[in-house]
Amino acid sequence: MVIKNRCYFLLVFFSLVMSNAVISQDNNNLRPLVLVLEVVQMRYDYQFNYTEDTIKGIYLIPPPQELSFSETLNYLRSKTGLIFKVLNDNFVSVQRPNDLMVCGYLKSKDNQTALTAATVSSGKNSTITDENGFFELMLLNQNETVSIRHLGYRTLLKSAKSFDKTKCEDLLMEAELQSLAEVVISDYIVSGINKVNNGTYEIDFSNFDILPGLIETDVLQSVQAFPGIQSENETVSNINIRGGTHDQNLILWDDIKMYQSGHFFGLISMFNPQITQKVSLLKNGTDVTYTDGISGTIAMKTDDDVNQTFKGSVGVNFIDANAFVDIPIGKKSSIQIAARKAISDFWETPTYKEFFERISQNTEVETNQSNIVNSDKTFDFYDTSLRWLYKISEKDEIRLNFINVADELVFDENAIVNSSEESRRSKISQNSIAAGFQYKRTWDDRWQTIFDVHETDYKLQAFNANVLDSQRFLQENSVSETSVKLNTYFRINKRFQLLGGHQFVETKVSNLDDVDRPRYRLLISEVVRTYAAYSQVNFAAVNRQTNFSFGGRINYIDKFKKTIIEPRFSFNQKFLNYFTFEVLGEFKHQLTSQIINFQSDFLGIEKRRWQLSNDQDIPIIESKQISTGISYNHYGWLLSAEGYYKTVDGITTQSQGFQNQYEFVKTAGSYDVKGVDFLVRKRLGNFNAWLSYAFMDNTYHFNALPETDFASNYDIQHYITLGLTYSTNHFKIASGVNWHTGKPATHPFENNTVVDGEINYQPANSSRLDDYLRLNVSALYDCNVSKKMKGTFGVSVWNVLNDKNVINTTYRVNDGNSQRIDQNSLGLTPNFVARLFF
Repeated sequence: MVIKNRCYFLLVFFSLVMSNAVISQDNNNLRPLVLVLEVVQMRYDYQFNYTEDTIKGIYLIPPPQELSFSETLNYLRSKTGLIFKVLNDNFVSVQRPNDLMVCGYLKSKDNQTALTAATVSSGKNSTITDENGFFELMLLNQNETVSIRHLGYRTLLKSAKSFDKTKCEDLLMEAELQSLAEVVISDYIVSGINKVNNGTYEIDFSNFDILPGLIETDVLQSVQAFPGIQSENETVSNINIRGGTHDQNLILWDDIKMYQSGHFFGLISMFNPQITQKVSLLKNGTDVTYTDGISGTIAMKTDDDVNQTFKGSVGVNFIDANAFVDIPIGKKSSIQIAARKAISDFWETPTYKEFFERISQNTEVETNQSNIVNSDKTFDFYDTSLRWLYKISEKDEIRLNFINVADELVFDENAIVNSSEESRRSKISQNSIAAGFQYKRTWDDRWQTIFDVHETDYKLQAFNANVLDSQRFLQENSVSETSVKLNTYFRINKRFQLLGGHQFVETKVSNLDDVDRPRYRLLISEVVRTYAAYSQVNFAAVNRQTNFSFGGRINYIDKFKKTIIEPRFSFNQKFLNYFTFEVLGEFKHQLTSQIINFQSDFLGIEKRRWQLSNDQDIPIIESKQISTGISYNHYGWLLSAEGYYKTVDGITTQSQGFQNQYEFVKTAGSYDVKGVDFLVRKRLGNFNAWLSYAFMDNTYHFNALPETDFASNYDIQHYITLGLTYSTNHFKIASGVNWHTGKPATHPFENNTVVDGEINYQPANSSRLDDYLRLNVSALYDCNVSKKMKGTFGVSVWNVLNDKNVINTTYRVNDGNSQRIDQNSLGLTPNFVARLFF
């Protein structure tokens, strides 16, 4: 029996060897598919799973031996019309196309090259194209429309009925005139995060995977996954890009500049994730169309497509309830509406309580004077967003955007005054309202213009009631900005494109301090107008191996009679198939910054207020940056390293948030920062793991201070993130660890803490807080509730180990002694989400 089995094995093996030899000698002979698959299995060590009926009666010329496995699958798909899908553990599923499955190969119309990492979606399902441009998508019914989107190309809409059900056909996409950008690294950290050839990082939420600790696609939390981007106090209102302050970030929502970024005074993003389709992050090499944001740009986009069918979602988590609808208006127009509101009116969840405790730490809301009792503390927020798109014709398109955001915290201050109980209400509110209009005209296949105008208004207001003195202190900080911009794109040929434009920006900033007893009122309003012209040339080689852009921006500030010239460039080169090299550089400036006059301003909750430069004691902030990087991407491995050097001049001590001997000093200076951002990522089947490391050396230079050079308040020298995800079609789970060295701190001398009634500080930022450590987990489950409804349920835990990380330390004099006041990070914070898509 053993001999018989061995003989059978040898016979099969000999037959396969001989068949392989025959195939190699004569590729013109047709072979049964079953025999071809057996040879391919032995050649590449992959196992094919199929039923006999699937491959019965199919003959083909065997694929050449010199093809890679991926190229071999591509060959088999084209010759057989079957669907070959790579599964886990070197298994390949072989299936016939069915009426509810569509497939294809996505290619560029210009040069027939495969388009990788394009998003293909229909109804509730979506996928991305592989390295050969191949995709397959399961539909719910034959009446659906398939949408195909790829960076730098016009969206392709194709009805399900128009797909060829007998084979996977080639689909050609036309390049957009505005951009020659192309994805060079897909799935940069997790699925849905890509890197573009101009140095931009892009997050596509329609195909987003999962990040540790997040179950909602929070825009500003998600961007912190990139190396070189941190928040030293865990908020989205204090994002530090390569050592810069949050006010040095340009935050755009559909090209509208926003001066507020968070709800809950910075703990979650104020931009509704259901209406935000994509996010672009630029750390350097910024496009000349952008001004401001000397540290970086975070540009959010809603969907650019006119939806043909009604769709929407409703959801609830431990913070808010939300809803979203996309309503078609005929065949040429659709409107998207999204809204959120806090649920604390109905239920103060554990997440809400942890958030409220975090924002009220060391403020008047938490601790008032000893004979004053605070009560009836409430917090509420809401936001509404709208996007209307109307394609007037094949050449004309208009877009209208609107966003309204509000946060309010209220509490009562109670005390016994003259033997009677008195109560007065204090509150702080933060509001933003903005609208934008865009008209795009495509004159022909080479020339396009985009006209854009927007208005954005921001207001921070606080009523601080002094119940003992029957006094009311009103503070307001407001910003009103109008921008008008015209961009022109002209394609010289398939390789070169010219961009030119003009922009006018008027910014008004007002600050009000108003006291009723004794009567005092101080209102300061300033206005600055800027006129800009810019031009840029973009080049992309025919083979897409070489890409560069070079341009400049000329800004004229009429109030100061000053001209600022800003050159910018990016260069990207692919080589040796799997390597990419890039060099980026830019000059930028900005006229607005956030300062802190007193730590008690605005009830101590949101102490920062916007101000305008006056080109004297408040200089124009200017930056220069250069960076270079290299990456390797092959077989699921990604290794990326980028070094940079940045100088920023014109900062003030008030804008840096000093809480030591320089807290009340007003002077101007600069900082320079150099560092390295490193990432290694490995994909293996359904698993994805990454390790990122950021090193930074960030130094202040203030010539008017006793210490002219010392560590920046944002000098987080070492930052490590370790993450792991597991994803299937219906289930996703992620865990991750964040660790970084403590931020700089200034402690008093141990044996002589107070001198002449003031804290006797050691040299500025000569010490550091303890290292920071946080473990996060999250999980999502998708299911079909009905034929027309899909559900998503998720749970997350932020800071699983409940580590008491100290994120800030200050000192105050109390009864002649120094008192240390620590601000702690969020503790163990659970969250839950349930959402229905229809």
